[in-house]
Amino acid sequence: MFRELIRKNKKLSTEECIHILKTEKRGVLSVNGDNGYPYAMPMNHYYNEEDGKIYFHCGKIGHRLDSLKKDNKVSFCTYTQGYRNPGDWQLNIKSVIVFGKIDIIDELDKIVDITTKLSYKFTQDDAYINAEIKQHAHRTLLLQLTPENICGKTVKES
Repeated sequence: MFRELIRKNKKLSTEECIHILKTEKRGVLSVNGDNGYPYAMPMNHYYNEEDGKIYFHCGKIGHRLDSLKKDNKVSFCTYTQGYRNPGDWQLNIKSVIVFGKIDIIDELDKIVDITTKLSYKFTQDDAYINAEIKQHAHRTLLLQLTPENICGKTVKES
């Protein structure tokens, strides 16, 4: 159902794709938006090793949520900051694209658990994290992306 990568020599292993999903902080989530137009937005994400799903947090209203209620198929892309080989000007970037379906989660215990784990990607300040969750968790939903296809590659600028 999903296309194979054309340039197989650029393909990342599944393990490397998972590593990038775990370590990168941000990506772009794309949904099927209004009037047939794609709607893409930058999002913080958390890859949960326990269930192999990717989580996002969001508010309880808006374009993204309306779109997901109509069609839960999405794509999500994240990529590394890149690196240069010695003597090269070109940047090498590793990217991962995930196709899958999103479920909307409104269980407070799970929202607190996942948003806490997501927060630790940005800060180790327990007091800050606890205060933010106490103040906002009741107004938050989780988007749970169940991957159907994960593919990554390395691209060298030229």
